[in-house]
Formats: sequence, structure tokens, C-alpha cells
Amino acid sequence: MQQDHVNESILSEEILEDQKKNRIDHMTYLPGMEVLESDVMDRVIAAMEAYDYTRYTKADVRRALAKESRSVEDFAALLSPAALPFLEEIAQAAQAETRKHFGNSVYMFTPIYIANYCENYCIYCGFNCHNKINRAQLNAEEIEQEMQAIAKTGLQEVLILTGESRTKSTVEYIGEACKIARKYFKVIGLEIYPVNSDEYAYLHRCGADYVTVFQETYHADKYETLHLAGHKRIFPYRLNAQERALKGGMRGVGFAALLGLDDFRKDAFATGYHAYLLQRKYPHAEIAFSCPRLRPIINNDRINPMDVHERQLLQVVCAYRLFMPFASITVSTRECARVRDHLVGIAATKISAGVSTGIGEHSENSKKKGDDQFEISDGRTVEEVYDALLEHGLQPVMNDYIYV
Repeated sequence: MQQDHVNESILSEEILEDQKKNRIDHMTYLPGMEVLESDVMDRVIAAMEAYDYTRYTKADVRRALAKESRSVEDFAALLSPAALPFLEEIAQAAQAETRKHFGNSVYMFTPIYIANYCENYCIYCGFNCHNKINRAQLNAEEIEQEMQAIAKTGLQEVLILTGESRTKSTVEYIGEACKIARKYFKVIGLEIYPVNSDEYAYLHRCGADYVTVFQETYHADKYETLHLAGHKRIFPYRLNAQERALKGGMRGVGFAALLGLDDFRKDAFATGYHAYLLQRKYPHAEIAFSCPRLRPIINNDRINPMDVHERQLLQVVCAYRLFMPFASITVSTRECARVRDHLVGIAATKISAGVSTGIGEHSENSKKKGDDQFEISDGRTVEEVYDALLEHGLQPVMNDYIYV
């Protein structure tokens, strides 16, 4: 057993060395990748690099709290260390903003992973192509069985996820999954590998409503060290995915950095500013944030995560709410039930339930076919989350979107 572990370590080192020799430039588009005539990425990166959160004072935070609408500078102050002593006031202000625009409503959904094949080498992800896990892909019949089982829980929104493999999970395959989902759900989201605007248009025609893309980190140099191979290595193509999705007709786009990969304050600032710029450029777009913290994975590599504690997570969520009051904010099962219930009571407006990050676990007769992307912390069923929301004086909402 020990010898096997040594051999795997040697193999990993050999793979790393080979990747280093053949590594492609992470800032250069690959053939077939659509290049947008857009200055959004340059503006986001310039603003993030200029963001010095140590220069903000208590007076800056008080000024931001006193305003009815917050500027980019106010958002920067609310994310700074100077804001932590005001966290109770910030949370109260965020809660008031949430109630003003969303009432007591909290939207419920569940993710469905239909494949975990991946062609990327991202050292923090359980799906990465060099991780020795059970790979699987659901066929159309299995996807339908999973969708039927989820619909029986009462949920009317589903988020379709795949590993990032264009070869195994083609755009056409994902499109067919959207068509099946449309038979059972009112709202369909996608969390897949980034594609071109014409491909997003195709997926929208198949039934997809919104697209979520985790940039992971907006620090290009750090991004390069974490994404060693695959299409995901191309930093600008990923960063511009939301804009391509909007050009393709999607009505909503979601933004997130994986908090803990790099300096979380800079990443949160870049995430918020990215969403802000696209909201101004595409006023019709529905904007959403996720605030995932790094979670353990199978065969976890050492990536030197930068811990983000619960108070800091709350600070980020509240800063998003005060900066962009109309945005949806999702809290995932990466967080435990206690943290999730707390966040939806203050500023988050969307919560997942009945979650599995493995392949094929929703229908009663099915067994998990493929391994999970990461370990979840809140395994409550749809009914349990629904009841918990009611107990906290919140109103669970399955759907508020009607097609005519």
C-alpha cells in the first residue's frame, strides 16, 4: 500500500514536469475560441490590481453604510478589514436591503451533475483529468429519470453541471439535457465549460435560462499556477464567458470566485466589479453571485489555501448585497446548514437542497455512477430545507418566472 502511494507520488511529479514543459500561454486564445471586442476584462483586472484594501478607514466604512446606493469605492470599503468591526451594522443594512427587494422570499433549486469527465488539470478540483476517480456520463434515459425524481420533490429549478470536457459532454449533449429539463422545470441553469456566443444561443434555444461561471481567481498569475492544462487554462476566455452568454441571449449570468484560492478580498472585489460592469453594459441582464469557499476533494493536492472564516464570508455576502441590491445571491452546500440558514436570513436569496455532486444519485433505483466533485457540508433534503426556511420566517419559492 505504501509502495503504491510512493509510485503515485512519482507519477504525479512526472505529470507535473511534463505539463511544465508543454504548458501553453494562459493569456493566449486557442483556435476556435471567440474573441470579444470588449474592454471589460482589462477594466476588471486594472481595478483589482489598484485595489489596496488596507487604505480604507472606519470613516470610509461609515460613509458607505450611510448611503442609500453604494459606489464602487463604497463596495471596496465594505470589503476592507476596516469594515469587520462594523459587521453587525453591515449585516443589518444588508438584511434591510434584501427585505426591500426580495421580501422574505428564498428561491430553491438543486444541481444535477450529468457527467464528470474533464480535460482540464486544475489542481484544486476533484474532477481534474489526472485524478483517479470513477468517471461517468448519464445517457438521455438516465437524465430523464434523474429529472423526474427531482421534479417529484416539488423543485421547479435545476442547475445542470458537467465536467469540462467538450469531447465527452458536447454542446449538443448538453442541449439535449436542457430539452429534457424543460419538460419538468420552469427555470434551467447551466454550469459547464465556457463556450462561444453562438453555442450559448443554441443552448438558450434548447431551454437554458442562465449561465454561471466560476472564475476561480481573478489574479492571472495565480490562475496560471492552478490551471496547468486544458481549455480552462486560458484566463481571458473564461473571464469573458458571461458576456458571451448574454450575447447569446441568456437572460441571466452568475459570477463567483472560489474564496481561498488567492486573496479573497481582491477576488471578491473583482467579482463584484465584473458583475457591475456587465450590468451597466447589459441592463436587462439578471445578475447572480455565488460565494463558494474551498472544500476538500478526492486525492486533494496541496494548494496552500488561504482560509476564509465565517465572519469574512458574511462580510463578502453583505458587501455584494449592499453594492448590487437586485442581484441574486446563492449559498451552496459547501457551507454547513447553520451557516446557510444564517446567510439566507440576512442577505442570500437562493439555496440549494437535496444535493449530490456525484453522477446519478437522485432517482430511487439508481446508484451513484461517478465520483463527487467535492464534499458537501449540508446534506438536507428538499423538504428539510423547505421546513427550515419556514421556521426562520422565510418563504420558500420554487419559481417566479412564467413563460408566455
